[in-house]
Amino acid sequence: MAKDCLMCADVLLTSDEMSKADTLTIAGGVAGFDLMLRAGRAVADEVRLRFDALGYDDAVTVHILCGLGNNGGDGFVAAQILAEAGYRVAVWFSGEPGDLKGDAALAYNAMGLPTRSLDPEELKKQLSDRCVVVDALLGAGLDRPVSGLFADVIDALNGASAYLIAVDLPSGVNGTTGQVMGVAVQAAQTVTFFRRKPGHFLLPGRACCGAVSCHDIGISQGALNVISPQTFHISPDLFLPDWSAPGETSHKYTRGHAGVLGGPILSNGAARLSAVAALRVGAGLVTLACPSSALTVYASHLTSVMVNPLRSHEEFCDFISRDKISSLVIGPGYGLAEGKKDDVLEVLRTDKPVVLDADALTLFQDDPSTLFDAIKSRAEAVVMTPHEGEFRRLFGSVPVDSGVAEDKVARARMAAQVSGAVVILKGADTVVAAPDGFAGINDNAPAWLATAGSGDVLAGIVCGLMAQGVSAFKAGMMAVWMHGEAGLYAGPGLIAEDLLDVFPRVIAALVEKSSQSRA
Repeated sequence: MAKDCLMCADVLLTSDEMSKADTLTIAGGVAGFDLMLRAGRAVADEVRLRFDALGYDDAVTVHILCGLGNNGGDGFVAAQILAEAGYRVAVWFSGEPGDLKGDAALAYNAMGLPTRSLDPEELKKQLSDRCVVVDALLGAGLDRPVSGLFADVIDALNGASAYLIAVDLPSGVNGTTGQVMGVAVQAAQTVTFFRRKPGHFLLPGRACCGAVSCHDIGISQGALNVISPQTFHISPDLFLPDWSAPGETSHKYTRGHAGVLGGPILSNGAARLSAVAALRVGAGLVTLACPSSALTVYASHLTSVMVNPLRSHEEFCDFISRDKISSLVIGPGYGLAEGKKDDVLEVLRTDKPVVLDADALTLFQDDPSTLFDAIKSRAEAVVMTPHEGEFRRLFGSVPVDSGVAEDKVARARMAAQVSGAVVILKGADTVVAAPDGFAGINDNAPAWLATAGSGDVLAGIVCGLMAQGVSAFKAGMMAVWMHGEAGLYAGPGLIAEDLLDVFPRVIAALVEKSSQSRA
């Protein structure tokens, strides 16, 4: 990733990285209490905006729930600001003043407001749909299950009809993994600072956050150069510099030639979806090679895609090694019959970027090391696109520690490093990970994409982008974002073919955005 990407808003910081950013900023001369004051003011500002949006008046109470850490300190500051502005504020505190330390203690002392002991039963009596609750109980670094008092309080909040605003992350959500640690606040919105965290985008935590706003509170931008974060929220800003629309001098031979390996006659739809997707995404030409026995079926369904019959293993090898082929995809509908595994290995012996999907992954579920060795022995990139079932079958034998097992980003990184491939671990929170440790999280995929053939379209998009010269990691990020956008355009009830029909709209939006960024 380019150095300038580290400064973009799409950088995500783990809980430990965010703590380090705070420390570096304070070491650079900014008082920690000043950061807390700005964070508290950001929370107070969001409460004010919510009051205006809901039409609340001064009779509505803002209940601010504060824990012992800096998260609670932000809540104390917000309480003071709102009370001074004339809002009715009730502060609920989980501890005793003597338990507070550092900046949180300073914020408590400066607040000057009475506090109530955090009591879930008493809290229930006070909450209604005519109040706002600020959750400043637990921080983003939560690493153990919520229990006892906090669990009871969270249950009380989730059972109420009040409007819930979380500070940094909803209490109970791990900021790094997005895991719900037993139970978590179901917030309507979340106010965070400097940079968002993986937990804002990874499920199930993402579903607890509501709308997320990120505020600049004065943390040093230079801290990112020291931390060198490797996780990003996938957006066009990350991949547009590596992609361009056809120019006046472009022609089909300058846009790359994608090759798709099709399977037997009874499973021809998957490869056809991949082939058309590669063409739709901008590859200048696409050729689908298939068994000669299936040629008529493939040819009768494809017009813009060329079809090449394969009558022997020699013809297979000739096709995949042709100089005019820029990239290859194998797996969608390819089959699991004897000899198919050797075909995948033959494809990996070429000097072309390769996408492995579906059957190309399942073929190696009992022998993943052979696949990984073949990938690592080649110079050109490989992209693998497993869903969770395929991922477990292929990487289930790879030992992982307990910290990785529940962390989707860490699992995808592990897989990329072990295999040597860029790994697209699919889902509603798809993660794209590269062997060098960089990873992106995508969050625009609608639930309607969970339909047969959707993954075949994605594999074709990746192949079509790599045919145009987009690097494997950038192609993976671009593909999952475009795939999600196509799902949004197609809407409820979509089937895989619908994604292909709406793809021109996705491309048109990117062309417009690219033109604006260059203006």
